[in-house]
Amino acid sequence: MTQAIDLLFINATVLTMDKKMNQYDPGAVAVQGDSILAVGPEAELKKAYSAKETVDCKGKVLMPGLVNAHTHVPMTLLRGLADDLRLDVWLMGYMLPVEREFVSPEFVRLGTQIACAEQIRSGVTTFNDMYFFEDDIAEATASAGMRAVCGESVMKFPAPDAPAFEDSIAYAREFIQKWKGHPLIVPAIAPHAPYSTTPEILRTCAEIAKEHDVPLHIHISETAFEVETMRNEQGMPVVPYVKKQGLLEAKVIAAHCVHIDIGEMKTLQHVNAGVAHNPSSNLKLASGFAPIPKMLENGLNVGIGTDGPASNNDLDMFEEIRLAAFIAKASSNDPTVVPAATALLMGTRLGAQALHIGHLTGSLEPGKRADLILVDTAPIHNSPRFTRDLNNAYAQLVYASKSTDVTDVMVNGKWLMRDHQLLTLQEEDLIKEARGIAKKIDAFLIEREKSVLSKLIALGGSAQEESFEVQVKVRVSDPDELIKKLNRPEIEISAYKHYHQFDDYFLFDDPTQGRLRFREDNLLNDKGLFESVRSRLTLLGQKREGELHDVLLSRSRFIAPAMHTARFYREYFKPAREIALTKDRLRWHILYKDTGFYINLDEVKEPAMGYFLEIKSRTWSRKDADKKAELANELLNLLGADDAEVVTQDYIEILTAK
Repeated sequence: MTQAIDLLFINATVLTMDKKMNQYDPGAVAVQGDSILAVGPEAELKKAYSAKETVDCKGKVLMPGLVNAHTHVPMTLLRGLADDLRLDVWLMGYMLPVEREFVSPEFVRLGTQIACAEQIRSGVTTFNDMYFFEDDIAEATASAGMRAVCGESVMKFPAPDAPAFEDSIAYAREFIQKWKGHPLIVPAIAPHAPYSTTPEILRTCAEIAKEHDVPLHIHISETAFEVETMRNEQGMPVVPYVKKQGLLEAKVIAAHCVHIDIGEMKTLQHVNAGVAHNPSSNLKLASGFAPIPKMLENGLNVGIGTDGPASNNDLDMFEEIRLAAFIAKASSNDPTVVPAATALLMGTRLGAQALHIGHLTGSLEPGKRADLILVDTAPIHNSPRFTRDLNNAYAQLVYASKSTDVTDVMVNGKWLMRDHQLLTLQEEDLIKEARGIAKKIDAFLIEREKSVLSKLIALGGSAQEESFEVQVKVRVSDPDELIKKLNRPEIEISAYKHYHQFDDYFLFDDPTQGRLRFREDNLLNDKGLFESVRSRLTLLGQKREGELHDVLLSRSRFIAPAMHTARFYREYFKPAREIALTKDRLRWHILYKDTGFYINLDEVKEPAMGYFLEIKSRTWSRKDADKKAELANELLNLLGADDAEVVTQDYIEILTAK
């Protein structure tokens, strides 16, 4: 007597992707409710089951749905926004400023719907996401019928959904509690990366992940610069650093891992961490070649991801699986590594295991969810078909098939696409809405690109300085004598510091944009040893308000912390010209007649320009500026420099005037 079931797939080449890599041709799959009931030869299952619906697969490949192990789905709306840039310039200079301006619950819902439509069409049934407003992403994903691990991002910087990381933590807790146990959505917490978080954030995220038994999704060792910085600042590679913060006690999903060594691989494998390999993104951003063959040799669960659509620029897992095989062969100079079967395994079962949901999906096995796809291998680009070697079935899918060959998609026992027709999403409406968003973002960036000041503000952390800078500068022939005179009773010294300063001035074709200075201040202790380093940007206005008693009165516009390298700012601001200057600075903060001044004694070393005395103060008031100009002249007399050569130009102006 046959057993009644909901659905029976017949006349298929069934690739189970189970541990034995079983294939059945012709094969069949029985589905009851949301799960797979049986998999095997067609003849056996036809005898055992009678179905409400029988699907004739017409010789197509029936296989598990693909697992996109790492992405940021709302970034479909940022696809093509800023390409061919270094990772830091792309992320900090364009993505984050645009996200701060535009990302909202409505934005992420639309971006997620577009991503779901694209992924369903290309045979993806499960994805692993990391972004903001993850609750809205989960809602849109569940509505589309897809399965996803949704990780709420946590960073030390303000985010679109949280002004501070404490708010992100609170949001993540509530999000996890809301979605825990959902049939399609696995909630997760996602500290962005070690370099964009703090030890406190990492420890807190790990505790939350352990408390609620959910995955923890994080970027690890994506670039060589990240790894080098970690070694310099913490004295250890990235994986030992996150282990020290207790991160590896959680169910970790480590994205990228391009620059990890064998020891780090063993550490990750020991705690059953999953790795998400992102071939296209790593190629496009020139991050390097992840040592995938070594990871697999060491028993790591390695999945394949597309990364976000802004850094790929698509969500095509067929392309990623193919690239994963090709890159491994080329980078190792060994055509036998990562064969087609292994690459496809990374895109299915190993990917699901990397996401810690291998018990639910990733292979066609009884008890697992009915997440499956049909792939037509009959088109001209995939003909003919050889059957003498079982590996040919995998090679045909990995090396010749296209995402457009996917005809039907099912998730959790429900159809999402039949015969190329999407059933849960309206593509035309989504495309129209996306075009409207793109126009707004274009207008924002066009306006921003007109102004160096706007680009500086877009980076975040900028602040306006006092409107007026009062400055008198003279050449000094005897610096030791000047230092002695600072001890006069009329002058009260409140602070003293010794700096070695490196200034990079960015000059622009349009002089009204001002001059941007990138300064690295190296603070020296009383023994002349480096104690700390501080970097900042200053946008110096060109406007001169005049000279008062040989005192220069000028505008000082904006300052911002410099969290990146000079190279980053060079590529981001694109100056027409750059001039470097190095100097040794002794600085005193003094009070003279109850008025605060900075007194700087500078030795300009490169280029060699000699010694200069600067007396400076700032104010918002023109009247106060006049008063301070007079006092600055008095200080000049007290220090015995009233007969010295007055310099009414800044150092950069002296250099550019030559």
